[in-house]
Amino acid sequence: MKIAFIGAGSIGFTREMLRDLLSVPEFKEIEITFTDINKQNLHMAYQLCQRDIDYNKLNIQIKCYLDRKEALKNADYVFNFARIGMLEAFESDVMIPLKYGIDQCVGDTLCVGGIMYGQRGIIALKEFCDDIKEVANKNCLLLNYGNPNAMLTWACNTYFGVNTIGLCHGVQNGHNLIAKTFKKEMDDILIECVGINHQTWYTKIIDKKSKENLQPKILETLLNDKEISETEKVRIDVLKHFGLFSTESNGHLSEYLPWYRKDVDRIHEFISLDTWINGESAGYYRECSERRDWFEKDFPKWLEEGPLKYSSYNDGIEHGSHIIEAIETNRIYRGHFNVINNDVVKNLAQDCVVEVPGYVDALGVHIPQVDNLPDGCASICTSSINVQRLAVKAALTGDIVLLRQAMLLDPLTSAVLYPDEIYQMVDEMLIAQEKWLPQYKDEIVKAKERLKKYYKEPNKKISKNTFIKRRSFEELEKDKSSMSRFNKSAHNN
Repeated sequence: MKIAFIGAGSIGFTREMLRDLLSVPEFKEIEITFTDINKQNLHMAYQLCQRDIDYNKLNIQIKCYLDRKEALKNADYVFNFARIGMLEAFESDVMIPLKYGIDQCVGDTLCVGGIMYGQRGIIALKEFCDDIKEVANKNCLLLNYGNPNAMLTWACNTYFGVNTIGLCHGVQNGHNLIAKTFKKEMDDILIECVGINHQTWYTKIIDKKSKENLQPKILETLLNDKEISETEKVRIDVLKHFGLFSTESNGHLSEYLPWYRKDVDRIHEFISLDTWINGESAGYYRECSERRDWFEKDFPKWLEEGPLKYSSYNDGIEHGSHIIEAIETNRIYRGHFNVINNDVVKNLAQDCVVEVPGYVDALGVHIPQVDNLPDGCASICTSSINVQRLAVKAALTGDIVLLRQAMLLDPLTSAVLYPDEIYQMVDEMLIAQEKWLPQYKDEIVKAKERLKKYYKEPNKKISKNTFIKRRSFEELEKDKSSMSRFNKSAHNN
């Protein structure tokens, strides 16, 4: 069995996924390949991961390639961890819209940042999929962790002809929060979620021991928790209005809706600044920037620390390793996966990517039909699906009309800007990200001419009290909580 990692330079994620995989007793002599466009990061990932493997006395030698096609030859499974454009593109995803009054916390799934990230990612995934079809094994499964997850998974399955499962840990994170709220362990609570990635809803919350339905108690329990009631105000407010709790974090959810970030004078009412994911303006960009600075200077210390000891079984929280284990060993695994709808959720568009419960065994990934979402929750998802569909088609064709329409229909963008402002912002985004958008080559020439003639400086207020200044390495060294978080961090995507 051969497993290839694209974007293996996402070192924390790669290392922990490999640990989970190699904790499976049957996987002691599998073939592993890493590929990345960043030679330095690729080498650092190799150093750490090979050291872990050697320490655990496994007969595996990781092979690293800058040539992606070489890494994918005869692969049975491929992980995609790539972030197209890295921090350079990410900065424009959040900072250019901010000039226009669009305040994003994350900017990787919907809103302006998510749409543009999709334009870069889809054109890159086409190349990945072309290589997979050419050199990987016939039934190769692509396990996509890249964002915007739904858009990339949609394109790979519908347009690129590669069997792809989109994977995310949002459901698990929310599951953990629910368990904490009820003062229980995650294993004590059974959950089922239905929706789209980062807008999935807990449709069932059951006490495993008593079989009690906890849905009627979730709102009151959240409100009675002093910490959660302060840090999850958006999720709680949406629960009040629509009846179901969202899987996604406060910061993520706030930028997918038209209500919570449109007025700079009120944004602070719905977020806390104790950690970026609760809604800090441009919070994820700051977090990633600080993490990169920390890693570049602190990496030698990682090598001084002890290697990871692999378990005798896979106890990781990420679905990807469990899916491979289930297919290869027939140990059944249940999780929540992103797949093309195809009648799984009848009141969501059939062509879209839904995030729903499924199970895996030696015969593959099985997705049963689930109950319809409540109409209100389905309507929220449908608003996002319409944006995703336009964004996917725009990325495939380089059609600026479709790209503008995606922006015009985006809930937060349309709540803040007039159409002419959106058009100018789209031009500015295309020019800033020109090197990653070959499909827009001709449109970018026209955009440069338009901005030269008609550009109007956006005069928008910014919510200054919801920003945290990016810290220097020296400042981070004094913050023990940041040091601990960065050293344990597994998520660079």
